[in-house]
Amino acid sequence: MQQHTFRTIWLSDTHLGSRGADGEALCRFLERTESQYLYLVGDIIDLWKVRRGWHWPAVNDRIVELILAKAGNGTMVFYIPGNHDGALRDYVGGSIGGVELRADAVHETAAGLRLLVKHGDEFDCVTNNRPWLARLGGYAYDYLFCLNRFYNGGRRLLGLEYRSLSAWLKNLAKRAVNFVGRFEETVLAEIRRRRVSGLICGHVHHAVIKEMGGFFYGNIGDWVESNTALTENRAGDLALVRWTAAGLQPLPVTAAVSVKAPAGGLPGQGPGAVSAVRPVAAREVSSGLAPALD
Repeated sequence: MQQHTFRTIWLSDTHLGSRGADGEALCRFLERTESQYLYLVGDIIDLWKVRRGWHWPAVNDRIVELILAKAGNGTMVFYIPGNHDGALRDYVGGSIGGVELRADAVHETAAGLRLLVKHGDEFDCVTNNRPWLARLGGYAYDYLFCLNRFYNGGRRLLGLEYRSLSAWLKNLAKRAVNFVGRFEETVLAEIRRRRVSGLICGHVHHAVIKEMGGFFYGNIGDWVESNTALTENRAGDLALVRWTAAGLQPLPVTAAVSVKAPAGGLPGQGPGAVSAVRPVAAREVSSGLAPALD
């Protein structure tokens, strides 16, 4: 199978330690990809499961070994804890096996964009103001994920396509949270406060790339159901990719963009603000022309 090389890879919400984590797919992804920078953007290890439902198969050990090997072989690996692995925030500023723990990071792309990288729970009003409700929602999602297996088993017998009940319901819930909590408005405020070109985060398990208020916004997705990563190629173009049984695949046209940063930035927006966000067809991505598969 083909080896893929990127300038940067962002991963988030792998939830290792939970039964929903697709460790096999993540392991194959890590084995088949290389990068100069690797960002682990929170909820990588699901410490919420330590007391209830902890599940750690052998493949998870292999994943840890692969990450440490990449750090030892020259890849700059940054771990930005999220809410499910928040206990690791006590170790921010240190390093473990060459992996640097950060509260957040500012990544400069080859195209000159300065992108703030955070997990994203900071922008979620439920996580911040009603942590008990966030945990309850997590348990409900686990239950739906198990129910989903039986539901789709029946659909397969009827010759129907796969449909994710848990992802659909969680997406509806996240849309409501984002509306009430003004998630994207909070994101924009943080971008302006930090005077960067845009922001990359995880947390909501909904992979997307778009221009927002003149800035770049990217959500990485997850490795529970969508198995997605955000990538940057040597030219600085950004794309979402998904690991499938057939290997690494580009997401549709809306998930791949070419972005430019004007010299000096735009008035009032700080250096390196987005001046162009150009959608790139999936066929361009898969052919290696742009933006991220090399």
